[in-house]
Formats: sequence, C-alpha cells, structure tokens
Amino acid sequence: MARKDNTENPGRLKQIAQTYKMTRRVDRKIGWILAGVGLVTFGVLLAIGFLIGHPVYVGILGVLLALLACAIVFGRRAERAAFGQMEGQPGAAAAVLENIGRGWQVTPAVAMNRSQDVVHRAVGKAGIVLVGEGNPNRLRGLLASEKKKMNRVVGDVPVHTLVVGSDEGQVELKKLRVKIMKLPRTLQGAEVTQINDRLRALGDLMSNMPIPKGPMPKGMKLPKGPQGR
Repeated sequence: MARKDNTENPGRLKQIAQTYKMTRRVDRKIGWILAGVGLVTFGVLLAIGFLIGHPVYVGILGVLLALLACAIVFGRRAERAAFGQMEGQPGAAAAVLENIGRGWQVTPAVAMNRSQDVVHRAVGKAGIVLVGEGNPNRLRGLLASEKKKMNRVVGDVPVHTLVVGSDEGQVELKKLRVKIMKLPRTLQGAEVTQINDRLRALGDLMSNMPIPKGPMPKGMKLPKGPQGR
C-alpha cells in the first residue's frame, strides 16, 4: 500500500504542476493572486482568533481554509485559461461536451461539411442538444438538417440547437456546459436510454471517419463524397 501511495502522489503533484504552468502561460498573475488569497484568508482568521482568545486553534483553521480558498481560485482560473487556449480551435466544443458530466451521452461530429463546420450531439434528460461550431451561416443549414433527422427518429423529444461563438445568439465555449445544464429536464433515465439506442442504430459520421477526439488539426482534409447527413 505504501509503495502504491508513493507512486500515485508524485503523479498528482506532477499533474498540478503541469496545470499551474499551463495556467501561468495565460494568466501571468496567478502566483500573486493565489498568494494574496491565501494570506488574506489566513490573516482574517488569525485576527478573529486573537479577538476571541484562541489564536492557535483558529490559526490552524485559517491555514486549512486558506488552502481551500487557493484551491478553489486556482481551479477556476485554470479552467478559464484552458477555455482560453481552446477557444476557436475546431473540436473544442466536443472536448467540453465530453466532460459535461454523468447522465449525458455525447457523440462528436455527427455532421460535418468540407469547410470543417461540425455538429456534435449530446443526449440527456433535457432531450437532444445539437452543438455546432464553425461558420454560423453554414451551420444554420447543417443544424436544421440534423434537427429534422432527429425529429423523424425521436418524435416529440425536445431537440435544442446551439452554436458556439462570441456573437449575439451564440454561446461562449466557457459557458457551454452551464448553458446545457440549465436546460429544462423533461425525460426520465429510461427514456434517455431508449433515445440513445435509436440514435445509435442510425450510425453517425464518427463511425465512418477516423476523426480524433478533442480539438482537430486545422489542416485536416476531408475525403471526397457526401458530407453531413
């Protein structure tokens, strides 16, 4: 057990260090911010400890809360930095959807055209969510075609369409997960499973093309032939 712990801990520390380095490349003030959060949190708790006559006990609590506050702030800024680096890359929306959480079945690249505008699909208790990334004008037709197909297969199950971007009517990449999680829940778990089975029977572009998960290379060429579905 001791040997196992020794091998796991360095892995976690290395992962934290790599995340910090990645975040610092985008957020140069991250070190000062974390230090400030930790010192302020500890200082406030220590001052309270002196006021109530228990500086040692409250000081220990202050250390723990300072570490917790630093962890929360670091996590949020690291997430923001990650989204900043992913913004604008083809396949970034798929990477976000893959980490949306339990209860969702995600299928990247269910439709795509030669210009690499792509539609991803997520199925959960809110129904079907089609997420497009690329040129909004070209995506309009791609999303409409995919939504029409979904309506033929799943009947009156809600089908939501979202376009990732920063313009009006679009959803920023960093807000995509929150936007989807706020959609009204209208289905039960068994219904979600049935819908997934129907859609899986259709097949998708992903099953016929070797498209890598996550952000796709910008120079990637699509084979000639029918595009989308």
